[in-house]
Amino acid sequence: MTNSNKLNLMQTVNYRLEEIVARFGGKILGDAEVLVSQVATLDSAQRDQIAFLANSKYRSQLEQTGAGAVIVSAADADATSIPRIVCENPYAYFARVSAFLNPPQSPVSGVHPSVVMGQHVKVGNGTQIDANVVIADGASIGANCIIMSGCTIGERVVIGDNARIYPRVVIYHDCLIGDNFIAHAGVVIGSDGFGLAMEAGRWLKIPQIGRVIIGNDVEVGANTTIDRGALDDTVIEDDVKLDNQIQIAHNVRIGAHTAIAGCVGIAGSATIGKYCRIGGSAGILGHLEIADYVEVSSFTLVNKSIKERGSYCGIFPFTSTQNWRRNAAQLRHLDELADRLKALEQKTESKDI
Repeated sequence: MTNSNKLNLMQTVNYRLEEIVARFGGKILGDAEVLVSQVATLDSAQRDQIAFLANSKYRSQLEQTGAGAVIVSAADADATSIPRIVCENPYAYFARVSAFLNPPQSPVSGVHPSVVMGQHVKVGNGTQIDANVVIADGASIGANCIIMSGCTIGERVVIGDNARIYPRVVIYHDCLIGDNFIAHAGVVIGSDGFGLAMEAGRWLKIPQIGRVIIGNDVEVGANTTIDRGALDDTVIEDDVKLDNQIQIAHNVRIGAHTAIAGCVGIAGSATIGKYCRIGGSAGILGHLEIADYVEVSSFTLVNKSIKERGSYCGIFPFTSTQNWRRNAAQLRHLDELADRLKALEQKTESKDI
């Protein structure tokens, strides 16, 4: 059986537009009895699928779409005759419809025989623990969680209800995690921070005795690492969304509702505010503070605190290799040029006097 045929077998539930609107709100223009079973892009949608238009500059795709229905804003409500749901935020509405049509796997309560479980472990009702999971002494896992194969949960770790922890996630001792947590494969939470002191030409390891504390509704992408605090805790507040392969160092604090894209590196003791958006591969140096509602563009290096909300960018535009080398050669002499300019200004001022 092909993958497409398998997918079609899964798409057996159809919903009328009026049922969707009754659940999520909005206004229907056109045939409210149209049935949809899945979401899709405007380019690829078929008659039993619903697509969305979040930006008016893509109206040409709306004209060509094969979707049975679309989700649009009031500004685009008259741009098509296709049955449509008109709402304030088409992208968010699409996200809700997609979650409704593609519900996550429900846990199948039970513990696989191969699970290794320590003493005084608590497991909530309805929780599923898959093969080869190791749960150390004193750990507590909430209700209706799914702990997938190969995960390791350390001593005294507390995980709230409705967690979904994918294969080979490692959570070190004493970490505290809230409800509705999602951790994708390979996540490591609570590993030692990079704490070292130099003495007599050799490094001394500084014990990392803090914890990682994670709030509710947090999602952590594959192979992301969150280090435990050196003395105080590393804290990830509610509804933070972390992409893949992010490094969060010890004693970092990330404010609620902040989203961080892949490959970002955050050095120790940095504080990031609420509702921030950090672009991919950005770097944030240690002991800095970033205010609430700050956007940092991809590949930007933040080397000093940001005190005011807004958008910040530190990317040098790309160019041909020849031009880049020429510009780089000039940049090497920029400090010298600034000194010469300052001397020239002083000489001019003295003549004016």
